[in-house]
Amino acid sequence: MKKVFLTLFILSSVLSFSQAGVCGQFHRKYCVVETKHGEKEDWMYNAQSKSGLFNQGSTSKIRCVVYKGMDYRINVCCETPLGEKVNYKIFDAKTNELLYDNATVKNEPLFEFQSKSSRQLIIEVSVPVTSTADKDKHKPADAACVGLLIEHKPSPREGFSQY
Repeated sequence: MKKVFLTLFILSSVLSFSQAGVCGQFHRKYCVVETKHGEKEDWMYNAQSKSGLFNQGSTSKIRCVVYKGMDYRINVCCETPLGEKVNYKIFDAKTNELLYDNATVKNEPLFEFQSKSSRQLIIEVSVPVTSTADKDKHKPADAACVGLLIEHKPSPREGFSQY
């Protein structure tokens, strides 16, 4: 009986790890913004970045904290079976006010902003329904990886410096 439970435990662990590994670090590999040769970029990886396996037509939300005096860059990318256009919206977590919707700029995946105050945001990612779907033995035909890459850097000082 112990062997049966041990076997079931190991099997369930392997299955859960393999599901997490399908898209694991997708955002680190595919959502990176290319810079011009010789151009210095100070953007740092933000640990709030995520990747996940999304079904067509699904929506998911993530809570994100931004801090005063920091610039942020958000980039959403996905695999081609879901198409090139993924919609995302940014809300203030306290007031639920819509702060940004990339649908207003033709679903542009990249958005940069400066935080004037420290606060929590909710980022809502919606995946469109498409008719084309590539076959992959590790994923359902109507699903693909989506990455949300969040980067940050200190905001440049403006105006006269203070003594």
